[in-house]
Amino acid sequence: MASSEAKEGRSEARTPIHAPLRVPLFRRLWLASLMSNFGLMILGVGAAWAMTQLTTAADMIALVQSAIMLPVMMFAILAGAIADMYDRRRVGLVAVSISLLGSVALSLLTAAGMLGPWTLLGLCMLIGSGTALLWPAWAAAVNEQVPAEVLPQAIALNSISFNIARSIGPALGGLIVAAAGTVASFASNVLLYIPLLIVMLMWQRKPEVSRLPPERLYRAVSSGVRYVFHSPPIRIILIRTFSIALAGGSIFALMPLVVRDLLKGEALVYGIALGAFGIGAVTSALNIGLIRDRFDHDRVLAVAALLMAAMIAVVSVSTHFLVTLVALALIGGGWMASMTLFNIAIQISVPRWVGGRTLATFQTATAAGVAIGSWGWGHATDSYGVTAALLISAAMMTVTALLGRWLPMPRMDGGDHEPVGLETPHFALALTGRSGPIVVEVEYRVDQADARTFYGVMQQVHQTRHRNGAYDWSISRDIADPELWTERYHCPTWHDYLRLRDRYTAEDIALQERAYALHQGPEPAQIRRMLERPFGSVRWREDAPDRGVELLSNVNPLGGG
Repeated sequence: MASSEAKEGRSEARTPIHAPLRVPLFRRLWLASLMSNFGLMILGVGAAWAMTQLTTAADMIALVQSAIMLPVMMFAILAGAIADMYDRRRVGLVAVSISLLGSVALSLLTAAGMLGPWTLLGLCMLIGSGTALLWPAWAAAVNEQVPAEVLPQAIALNSISFNIARSIGPALGGLIVAAAGTVASFASNVLLYIPLLIVMLMWQRKPEVSRLPPERLYRAVSSGVRYVFHSPPIRIILIRTFSIALAGGSIFALMPLVVRDLLKGEALVYGIALGAFGIGAVTSALNIGLIRDRFDHDRVLAVAALLMAAMIAVVSVSTHFLVTLVALALIGGGWMASMTLFNIAIQISVPRWVGGRTLATFQTATAAGVAIGSWGWGHATDSYGVTAALLISAAMMTVTALLGRWLPMPRMDGGDHEPVGLETPHFALALTGRSGPIVVEVEYRVDQADARTFYGVMQQVHQTRHRNGAYDWSISRDIADPELWTERYHCPTWHDYLRLRDRYTAEDIALQERAYALHQGPEPAQIRRMLERPFGSVRWREDAPDRGVELLSNVNPLGGG
């Protein structure tokens, strides 16, 4: 087993980082995305610098970053549900159009001299809303664009795209602002969105055909939240992502003040400083395959956190431009190593049906950490000064290095997490898709010597049921017949029950087989599927036959409940 995993790791390491760019569709989309990322970085420089000209309040300046990230925190899970329910290409087109509209409005208002601090924040939020809608659809669509064997490289390349833009875009933005003013930076962002819009219009995506209609939006959101809540490995990743984003968000929020107050620089210096962060991030992302193959992930995350903590402390006291640039490059490297490891861990560990929603929770955790942190770092700066605020940030980052002791990273096995799907069970009632609730009971007869083992397996089965859409799960034991156990759970409607069956992965089926293997007796475990009828909900005519409630017994255990 260990040797097999080592061979897989070495094989992945031998796959060059640029391999996905050999796929024409991915290459076109990646290049267009790179240009839009350049536009976003240029916009960020212009917006942050514009705010320094509109007000001297540190909290307002820091709120520029919060305004861009807050919609991601607030709407990403909703956007993830939309990405899983609808054509991801169309979702992307709508998202880019929203951001383009905000950028056009920002350009026109600035040119007319009508831009105020709150208007600037409002339009940044609108642009951020488009970004919030785009990111889950964009990230979840990667596995549609490249073969599975180069998926980790494609994920890393998308991170590299953003950070190439981060390394060069801010410096370019600083030049544009210094030479032509903030309105030119906003107009540049408008122009750089257009290639992405064109490429997405030309993308002939083949939509997946489902036998079931899409979930309603509120149920799709709750399904995504339920999946994450009942997936301990995903919860660990999200907690650690939020912690690092909260502690490290000071760099994004306070960089204009570091440049203005500590380095005594102008817009160009600000752009170059952000560019140094991006260069470190790109360097780290280019080597992420080697890092994943050679080093324990918890050790990488701990070293990255300690490195970032030390360099944030350096930035807080440095007044020398080159020293600050080197520190920022190292912070960028640590940040990107951490975030890319988290991102890859999620994308290769969840099935496609919930990919957009799960990635949205990752983006929400990142955005929430940065947005909440930015607000807090701005207030800390107003109260104690930029140096003290950054030193507090460094101390918090040091604490995140210890999280691996209590919340170790899950294994990134890259196994097959795609749904297997089970056939529709036989039914005799006249059901519609909205019929429900559906109640499922599975009876097991387990030797008392195996009771503890069986109970442990069923606790894991409990998580798979809830992850895939069930609720009110329970396991009970007959007090008169201790060998008899009954598993019971509900699904809101018949369609929801069929979706649950469609979502079972090979790993889920194997877990169910472990439970069935502990069942004793000449007959398989007995499964009952029933339509719950609350009081007063049944209507019939006196002359209509009573078709009864279906009782299914002696069903093939692979029916999976």
